[in-house]
Amino acid sequence: MHQEKIQEVINEVKKVVVGQEKMVNRLLIGLFTNGHILLEGVPGLAKTLTVNTLAKVLHLDFKRIQFTPDLLPSDLIGTMIYNQHAGDFEVKKGPIFSNIILADEVNRSPAKVQSALLEAMQEKQVTIGDTTYGLDRPFLVLATQNPVDQEGTYPLPEAQVDRFMMKIHIDYPSKTDELEVMRRMSNMHYLSEVNAVLTKQDIFDIRAKINDVKIAEPLEEYIIELVFATRFPQKYNLHEEAKYIQFGVSPRASINLNLASKANAMMQGRDYVLPEDIKAVAEDVLNHRIILNYEAEADNVSPRDLVNIILEKIPLNKSVTFK
Repeated sequence: MHQEKIQEVINEVKKVVVGQEKMVNRLLIGLFTNGHILLEGVPGLAKTLTVNTLAKVLHLDFKRIQFTPDLLPSDLIGTMIYNQHAGDFEVKKGPIFSNIILADEVNRSPAKVQSALLEAMQEKQVTIGDTTYGLDRPFLVLATQNPVDQEGTYPLPEAQVDRFMMKIHIDYPSKTDELEVMRRMSNMHYLSEVNAVLTKQDIFDIRAKINDVKIAEPLEEYIIELVFATRFPQKYNLHEEAKYIQFGVSPRASINLNLASKANAMMQGRDYVLPEDIKAVAEDVLNHRIILNYEAEADNVSPRDLVNIILEKIPLNKSVTFK
């Protein structure tokens, strides 16, 4: 039943978005595991369109916030305003009070605004004046950023990026997909309506289903080995890669890798995790958590490159039982 509804969601999104199956899959994994997602790609790759469309397919409140250099924290979370009729201050809640938040071009706003968003992501609550307000569940932040245009941007600090479950690099569409996009969008009469499929209760039920997915102890240990290979690469004979890594991934990486692999297994119709599930999501979970040094930049080595090398060199059968 759950697989049918998930496939129905994917089919509805496909009415509007051509290709980008990986992005849709990762957004759903984030939704079903309560994990925030950061989408990174050049303009025109349907990042905003995909999130907008997905929100329409869900019976959830949705707000889009365009991050700009002059945005203030109060524009995001809300503020206290004076009511002349009542002669008292009252709370005006901001757009953060929604189920799905699209933080468009999140790196366009200064640190105070980014901190307000990331605090809400972590704590699931907002303080306005002297009162703390809990955010409605589910609460999911889907943020986008453009990696090319760096002028007038405020890059997210590594410690704050860590709060995103996954960072998804969006690639250009294939020739076939781009041909279909061109045909659709050059038709000025083209309209595509989508139907709402999933309710809040459906999402909570799917989360419960994911929670019941089994992951064997050797696979749990394999996740820990992958994580520790980023922190102590020399111990794993990754001597060439070690010279590029300044800091390895945080404990959030192992937690999210476990959750994402369970969600991937469930979406494949299984109630148990395979090594392929871990490998499928490892790059997206780990890539933004590895902090590289200047040598990596000089040699044009990316975190994604290192994750793929680690996956190649740390086979499952080399994971050891530790107590």
